[in-house]
Amino acid sequence: MENKENKMGVMPEGKLLMNMSLPIMISMFVQALYNIVDSIFVARISEDALTAVSLAFSLQTLMIAVATGTGVGLNALVSRALGEKKPKRASTVAQNGIFVYIVSYIVVAIVGCVAVKPFYTMQTSAGQEAIFNYGVEYLSIVMIFSFGLFMQICLERLLQATGRSFYTMLSQTTGAVINIILDPILIFGMCGMPAMGIKGAAIATAVGQIVAAVEALLWNILKNHDIHLSFKGFRPNFAIIKNIYKIGLPSIVMQSIGSVMTTGMNYILMGLSSTGTAVFGVYFKLQSFFFMPIFGLNNGMIPIISYNYGARKKSRMLNTLKYSYIVAFAFAFIGFLGFEIIPDKLLLMFDASEKMVEIGVVALRIIGIHYLIAWYCIVTGSMFQAVGKAAYSMYVSIARQMVVLLPVAYILAQIGGLTAIWWCFPIAEVMSMIMTIIFFGRVKKTVLNQF
Repeated sequence: MENKENKMGVMPEGKLLMNMSLPIMISMFVQALYNIVDSIFVARISEDALTAVSLAFSLQTLMIAVATGTGVGLNALVSRALGEKKPKRASTVAQNGIFVYIVSYIVVAIVGCVAVKPFYTMQTSAGQEAIFNYGVEYLSIVMIFSFGLFMQICLERLLQATGRSFYTMLSQTTGAVINIILDPILIFGMCGMPAMGIKGAAIATAVGQIVAAVEALLWNILKNHDIHLSFKGFRPNFAIIKNIYKIGLPSIVMQSIGSVMTTGMNYILMGLSSTGTAVFGVYFKLQSFFFMPIFGLNNGMIPIISYNYGARKKSRMLNTLKYSYIVAFAFAFIGFLGFEIIPDKLLLMFDASEKMVEIGVVALRIIGIHYLIAWYCIVTGSMFQAVGKAAYSMYVSIARQMVVLLPVAYILAQIGGLTAIWWCFPIAEVMSMIMTIIFFGRVKKTVLNQF
């Protein structure tokens, strides 16, 4: 039991990183595959349906930002408490984490009831009623029934924080597989079910998340003996909640900024071409296929670095970071090659029209350039979070997406139209890399060189 409990402090770093990250990477790879399959099925309804789901992505990103960002704080605090040999505090942090997730879901459900129609009204114009109707139907269901999403992410972060990533893989994979199976059944009407169209895609998503949440809860009860989830006499500890958000808020802001960026890009693109908006949506789905494993790597890396930060083991922190760089670059380079060599084949998976292929091939080849830089910024930003310097990641994200990417996109759209706009991604990534290098120097001086 002792060996198992302290593996983040004693297991060889490369082996530990794979032990912690590989299950999450596999499960997130499956989730990314689901995202692609889901859009493939939606595209078979119509290009308008695909555009509607692409427009929904910004609010979905905002919802996921709250859940995963809170998880960053929860994960880091639980891991740090265990590294400091304070199991009771780890359990208290976990209980307060579950409380804030429930509150977060309630807020998102209310937004889903009142804000979806105004959101699509803002995004669409006359003659795009089909896009509006598809979008309202899809996004309302996804947000109102997001309880499964919030509880799934919360409970999986608790498994990750205590070194039980294998069970996270099982629950995430279960949810994704259920989504993939239910999609064609509910969208097109199979196995005795009526054809529900885009509504079926939303229901499949919600059901998959709820099942995954139930499974993650069972794994925590049966296998996670480092924390205890008894809520008898529970009272919110606002000091702990404050610390969760002190670490997690920058991540929430970073991903929320991504939501604002997506909304802004969709607005600019809709003014040029609704097909361009569909291409942008496809790009995000394809990007997740290559970046999700990197995010899974980070989810395994953060508790390792947090644990060894609490245990004051600098060499283990740096070795973990080095191995993370190597793995992240490999995935990003594969994505770069895919976007440069076979962009047409990637687009045709989504029943792309001739016009969509023409626009999309140019877009993917230009956007793909930023893969050669993004891996470094993503991994280093996660290291900032693990050592309590998450604000640095937030500053980089805000500068990248709000100060550079959106303004540059708008300017390029005015100068060169749809072909030029895609260059905003590599331009913004160069700026992001420069800022990340500067902040890494500060962390090395103020944190890593102190012990």
